[in-house]
Amino acid sequence: MKAKTDIWRKKPAEHDYAAAEKYLSLLIKPAQAKATVRALRRASTVHYQAKDLLRASQTHLLGGDNPSVAEDLKKIKKGKKLSPVLVVRGNAANNVTLTIADGYHRICASWQWNEDLEIACCIADLRHG
Repeated sequence: MKAKTDIWRKKPAEHDYAAAEKYLSLLIKPAQAKATVRALRRASTVHYQAKDLLRASQTHLLGGDNPSVAEDLKKIKKGKKLSPVLVVRGNAANNVTLTIADGYHRICASWQWNEDLEIACCIADLRHG
């Protein structure tokens, strides 16, 4: 049986923006985090390969035995669509990696489901608050 390829919602869930802002506030000033999330809200949904998102962010693939990844895999199997991931563009000239603000486990679950499946994501540049 061929794996489903339409596993993404068109827009991120509202709570994902709050989670992204909370995470980003650990890395940058809260005003910058808020401004960056406003930009993420305005961003169109685009698609990238999981391997490219993981490489650009210098993160590692989590296995299907990770509880959060396993939960997302269950959602996919039940036909529930996943929320697009929220990422902040890196800056290679300044040695700054892509930041996965929300959706790391969804990227890993998508890879476990079908490594060739593109990830739905919203990308914004870092903003100054």
